[in-house]
Amino acid sequence: MSHVLTRRNFLVTATALSAASSCQSGDPGQTEGPARPNIVLLMGDDHGWHETGYNGHSHVKTPVLDEMAASGLRLDRFYSAAPVCSPTRGSVMTGRHPNRYGTFSANWSIRPEEIGVAQILSQAGYACGHFGKWHLGPVKADSPTNPGAFGFDEWLSHDNFFEMNPILSRNGAAPEMREGESSQIVIDAAKQFIDKAKSEGRPFFAVIWFGSPHEPYSGLDADLQAYADLPESLQEESAGITSMETGLRTQVRLDKILQARYAEITAMDRAIGDLRDHLRETDLRSDTLLWYCSDNGAPSEARFSSPLRSNKGRVYEGGVRVPCVIEWPARIPEPLRSPVNSVTSDILPTLCELTGQSLPGHPLDGLSLAPIIDGAMQQRPEPICFWRFDADQAGTGEPYIEATLQEGTTPLVKYMDGRLTRNFRNFHHPSVEESDFSGPRAVLDHRYKLVVDGGGAGTRELFDIRADPAESNDLADSHPDEVARLEARLHEWQESVLHSLSGGDYS
Repeated sequence: MSHVLTRRNFLVTATALSAASSCQSGDPGQTEGPARPNIVLLMGDDHGWHETGYNGHSHVKTPVLDEMAASGLRLDRFYSAAPVCSPTRGSVMTGRHPNRYGTFSANWSIRPEEIGVAQILSQAGYACGHFGKWHLGPVKADSPTNPGAFGFDEWLSHDNFFEMNPILSRNGAAPEMREGESSQIVIDAAKQFIDKAKSEGRPFFAVIWFGSPHEPYSGLDADLQAYADLPESLQEESAGITSMETGLRTQVRLDKILQARYAEITAMDRAIGDLRDHLRETDLRSDTLLWYCSDNGAPSEARFSSPLRSNKGRVYEGGVRVPCVIEWPARIPEPLRSPVNSVTSDILPTLCELTGQSLPGHPLDGLSLAPIIDGAMQQRPEPICFWRFDADQAGTGEPYIEATLQEGTTPLVKYMDGRLTRNFRNFHHPSVEESDFSGPRAVLDHRYKLVVDGGGAGTRELFDIRADPAESNDLADSHPDEVARLEARLHEWQESVLHSLSGGDYS
């Protein structure tokens, strides 16, 4: 492993030096010109696009996110790079589609050679902290893919999701239980980090990835009571979820599931409000960029009131379209609402532009959204591609990281393979085969979205996504030229991704 870590550190240093030379002279922590913003990235876990008040949900109460949407930049067509968690989180860190580095699904780690946004901002003088769900590898001290290995000075984190009274690791140490509502716990830790950075006179980059509203569901009594009167029709349905008592799958009445799920969303929303209040009280609110989004769409049990097709795990809109708001009073003094397609892979290039840092020198899949913030982008210049790689066939190669380094340590409620912890995996993929191009995938341009294999192998579905966001009217037969155009673009992109997956970007 030592050669991998050494190479990654060299790449980070080279990138940072390039960034420093391109925007400043002298100390890279002393950028001349406009003051760099403080940055907070907030992410919900399985929070569906429809599950906010501002997007019209009939029951969920999200007053803080609603206020952010009303006063800041509301990105109405924002997408997660993947329809599941670990891959999307990798896209936030790297600006790259997760298939480029083998983070195919949940509990697939990132690769140590990847260059993350915290590494770039740390080299530029930012204090960097991570709080909450990591899910890109174990958070323990000797993991080559823990938050510290990716540029974070401090972390209070979990390998995966967590509930009330979470068991978290601070800076890779042995996990410890912290009593309380989990969203507030990670916000409190972030507030302490922010106060420390302020006292040191440093800009800060805080990543707060909540464990909510991922199942199994639980909530404070007051939050549960707020959803005690959901429609009686929900009492007639049930769904399979994890039991908080046993950690095993069980059937629960749907109104009880949603009552606890919505309680988690409300608690997360309130914790975000507490952070906003703290930033105001410490005179940091104006110069702090707050960016909230989710890692993927809602799971199947949470489709109630959704106008979008399908759910988490699928490349249809219900799996990848997510809520997103940005608040930054100094740069966004008036409310903005953008219909431009955007995606979690855009976060790294956007932050690099806003802070005057150069981009990594390998292929990226995101682009800077700074022109949207300035009202100068009305349409995305390149399409967004989605792809669920066939992870089963990928798990047969040589392990990328030694197995003991991929073993998780932070317990959670849900059993998997007889364990209450999660282990990670990633494999070398030295050659590209024709079968590697398979798996559900999609390409989205301004108007049309082509979904390939979404409804089974060999299927092609074309949707006018502007006129038909529910993806209910398949136009593939009547628009064969559009299908051919978009499928060619998708295949070309896949070739680039597979070149990266096979190690081509690390040569």
